[in-house]
Amino acid sequence: MRPVSYPLIAPSVLAADFTRLGEEVSALKQAGADWVHLDVMDGHFVPNISFGPAVVKALRPCSDLPFDVHLMIAPVDPYLEAFAQAGADQILIHIEAGPHTHRSLQRIRDLGAKPGVVLCPATPPEAISEVLDLVDIILVMTVNPGFGGQKFLSSQLPKIRRIRDMITQSGRDIRLAVDGGIDAATAPLAIDAGADVLIAGSAVYGKKDYATAIAALRTHVAKPK
Repeated sequence: MRPVSYPLIAPSVLAADFTRLGEEVSALKQAGADWVHLDVMDGHFVPNISFGPAVVKALRPCSDLPFDVHLMIAPVDPYLEAFAQAGADQILIHIEAGPHTHRSLQRIRDLGAKPGVVLCPATPPEAISEVLDLVDIILVMTVNPGFGGQKFLSSQLPKIRRIRDMITQSGRDIRLAVDGGIDAATAPLAIDAGADVLIAGSAVYGKKDYATAIAALRTHVAKPK
C-alpha cells in the first residue's frame, strides 16, 4: 500500500547547517518532509565521520517526524541499543557491515524500532533475500556511501526494479528507499523503477526554500494507479 504522501521525502541532515542543526530539523515538518534522515558514519566502514547517538538524542525534541537512522558503521551490534534509546524510530544497517544481519535486524525490532537493510552499489539484490521477512525498509544506495553531493548512479535502477519485484512477491509492506544524487531530475527515475522513499540532502538543504525544494521532488513523479 502506497503512502498518502507520495513519494515519502526524507531530507538528510548531513547536508544541513550544523551550526543550527536543531532549527534545521525543526523546519522539515512544515516544509512537507515525511522523515528525518540521519547518516551515522564511523570513519571505518565508510571514509567519513559524522555524529553519534548523543546528537540524535539532542535532536529528538526538535521534531515529531520519524527519525530514520542510517548506520554506516561496523561492527553495528554494540550501538543498536544506544541509537534506539536516543530516539531512532527506524534503524537501517548495511548488509555488508557484518556476518549476522539476521540477528541484528531482530535486535532492532526487539528494541522497539523498525528495522531496515541497506545495499551498497556493488551489492546484488539477492544478498537481502534471506532477510526480507525481517525488514520494514530497504535502502538502495545510488552513490557509494560516505559523502554527500555525489552523482546519481543510474546503474542502480535495475537493482531498484528487481528489489521492487522481490517486495511484491513477498507480499509484505516494505518501503523501498533510494539515497544518493537525488534531485528533481533523478527522483522520477528512482520512482519509476519502484522506489517510494526519496532521501535527499543538498536537493533540500541546499535550497533557500525547503518547502519548494521538497515539492519539486514530487512534481514530476506520477503516483502509481
